[in-house]
Amino acid sequence: MSTAAAGSSSIRLRLSAMMFVQYFIYGSWLVTLGTFLGTALKASGTEIGFMYSLPAMAAIVSPFLVGMIADRFFATQKVLACLHLAGAGLLYLATTQGSVASFWPLFLLYTLCYMPTLALTNALAFDHMSEPSKEFPRIRVLGTIGFIAAGLAIGQLGADATALPLQLGAAASVIMAAYCLTLPHTPPHNAGRKLSVRDLLGLDALALMKDRSFAVFVLGSFLLCIPLQFYYTFTNPFLNEIGVQGAAAKMTLGQMSEIGFMLLMPFFFVRLGIKKLLLIGMATWTLRYLLFAYGNAGSGMWMLYLGILVHGVCYDFFFVTGQIYVDQQADIRIRAAAQGFIALVTLGAGQLIGSWLSGVVVDANTIAATTAGGAVTHDWSRIWFVPAMGALGVMLIFAALFRVKAAPAGMPVTA
Repeated sequence: MSTAAAGSSSIRLRLSAMMFVQYFIYGSWLVTLGTFLGTALKASGTEIGFMYSLPAMAAIVSPFLVGMIADRFFATQKVLACLHLAGAGLLYLATTQGSVASFWPLFLLYTLCYMPTLALTNALAFDHMSEPSKEFPRIRVLGTIGFIAAGLAIGQLGADATALPLQLGAAASVIMAAYCLTLPHTPPHNAGRKLSVRDLLGLDALALMKDRSFAVFVLGSFLLCIPLQFYYTFTNPFLNEIGVQGAAAKMTLGQMSEIGFMLLMPFFFVRLGIKKLLLIGMATWTLRYLLFAYGNAGSGMWMLYLGILVHGVCYDFFFVTGQIYVDQQADIRIRAAAQGFIALVTLGAGQLIGSWLSGVVVDANTIAATTAGGAVTHDWSRIWFVPAMGALGVMLIFAALFRVKAAPAGMPVTA
């Protein structure tokens, strides 16, 4: 790790720009994919849930392998460039398909390219920091701004239900591929080391599970990502169905709040400590879903706005805290693999189950159209109660089991 690099404003700007484009791509398809599938491709709730499970499947399959490649064979910035360029072509091809059956194989291949880049951009950024708990939030916040920019652009175009958002993501992926080649050189830390079965299976990263605190953190992350996926999969279709205008643009309010909380993360670290930050993040997911359950597009619109605005607490207090925690627990030699491991657990296994479950719950609460050709609606109050209670259960389990016995460097601990 280069202290000189960490202190360079030029390096920070370059890493911030990397985060902006990385999450602009994510925001271009993550929020509106369900609306596009349901409207343009006539997908059912279960089919939409399945489509959102594909990124989760990719997060299970690819991070260990790609993390190992970045740790051992090729510079991280070059791996990122190749993945984004391949992803650009695959995402564009997916938008030319006219059915779910022909769309999903291409989208799966795309996610196999994109999902590892989330962990790799984190690993690359951490590699050029001396104080991650202070520096990472200020750099990662540009990712949130990129996510917002994508949502605002889609909302301005009124393109929620079209293929345009995905095409926008494909174009941004080409830009990202080129930009990655200009990033600070991040060589593989295990270059020249003989490859073993242990490396292929990612057992060095799995060894972190021997620590009880880390194991409980992984368990909590996995369980929380099951109810979490209801938000990413069905909030945009929910808001559009109940008559909220400009849903994609309104959802960017969540990312706007994320900016504020991310910039305040160093303040919260000092005063709350890691356990309280994680618990507050979990509790806020329960609050959000209850607000969605009782809110509406009329007099209850304030509940929907508040449910969106608390995204900053939901995301930053749990996921950004978690990324920093993983970085501090992992040796530099397995940093990329460790970030890939937590991506596998959260973006992979947890969201895979959550995508499937959310689709089943939505279909179970579908209200058939009353007239031929009429719109199908849903009992959204009952739908949102399921993840609300799930998040509450995870919080209680985590509160009872998680203990931090020693404070990692730069991370204070409070009860």
